[in-house]
Amino acid sequence: MKIGIVCYPTFGGSGVVATELGKGLAKKGHEIHFITYSQPTRLDFFNENLFYHEVDIRSYPLFKYPPYELALASKMVDVTKFEKLDVLHVHYAIPHASAAVMAKQILKGEGIDIPVVTTLHGTDITLVGKDPSYEPVVTFSINQSDVVTAVSEDLRKDTFKHFNVLRDIKVIPNFVDLDKFKRQRKDHFKTAICPNGEKLIVHISNFRKVKRVDDVVRIFKNILETVPSKLLLVGDGPERAVVESLCRELNIYEDVRFLGKLEAIEEVLSVADLFIMPSEKESFGLAALEAMACEVPVISSNAGGIPELNIDGVTGFTSEIGNVEEMTQNALHILSEENLESFKANALVEAKKYDIEKILPMYEHAYETALAGVLTV
Repeated sequence: MKIGIVCYPTFGGSGVVATELGKGLAKKGHEIHFITYSQPTRLDFFNENLFYHEVDIRSYPLFKYPPYELALASKMVDVTKFEKLDVLHVHYAIPHASAAVMAKQILKGEGIDIPVVTTLHGTDITLVGKDPSYEPVVTFSINQSDVVTAVSEDLRKDTFKHFNVLRDIKVIPNFVDLDKFKRQRKDHFKTAICPNGEKLIVHISNFRKVKRVDDVVRIFKNILETVPSKLLLVGDGPERAVVESLCRELNIYEDVRFLGKLEAIEEVLSVADLFIMPSEKESFGLAALEAMACEVPVISSNAGGIPELNIDGVTGFTSEIGNVEEMTQNALHILSEENLESFKANALVEAKKYDIEKILPMYEHAYETALAGVLTV
């Protein structure tokens, strides 16, 4: 099957999932065409079934903002026609789904009926999509897609709650490549960070307020009072300066490392003892899944779809958003010598349920369903 994949080419969850999905499908023999404004960050290996088409964004004095949605729709039309695509799979509702629906209508006028599969990832629904400025377009785009999927049951429910959706939404969870994330201890790396056998705590995010990285720092400060530890903060974003200042204010800066954006996060996770995700909103929690695939238990909030992944008392613990004290006590419970190994083992068992080899067939079925629907109309 020839599949066009449209995504944001960034370190964010939707872009990572879309890229890894495309790579996995290419390995299975499908021809994958990525359509976006720059090469996806994780599109990092050569495969004869992988292609990349850059969206050319022109700037004209007339436009205050370049019309990316129009350029994207035109590129989808072009690639669909000349590569003879079977399906367009767009990740993130704004503006990808609306651009795909526009491309679909243009192609229909030329006698080409291309099915559109839309995957909802989270903030396209829970934050941006709810904005009255975008809600009518998001609703229309979802209803005009041939198949719609969401990455968690919580996101599915949220979509029905806030939009007048007239069609079914299939839950296909995010996934992890277990072969890539198999725990391969790099003890020399951990020794460099934790020279005296300290526990290693990790947080990965885009450092936006919604991720509550300041809570991570406060939890770590509390842990440090009982258990010698180090904290690795992976990622970057608007809250980084605030978090750095907080570390200095709490006098723990020497025990915290800011690593910035990393592609090979499995190398960090492979030596971690605990992962912290106290987010306000998290439709799935892909970074937590990647940690669990490396046998790292998770301390998290109970926001969004996280409890579907992080099983309270089994793979880690979930708490109310902002409950730093409870998260601290749960972290200390996990880090105790009598509990740590069992939580690590449980994390891996749960992560295996989300192996890419189990999720790929779900997407293949979604494509077949979309294609069958178009052919029978």
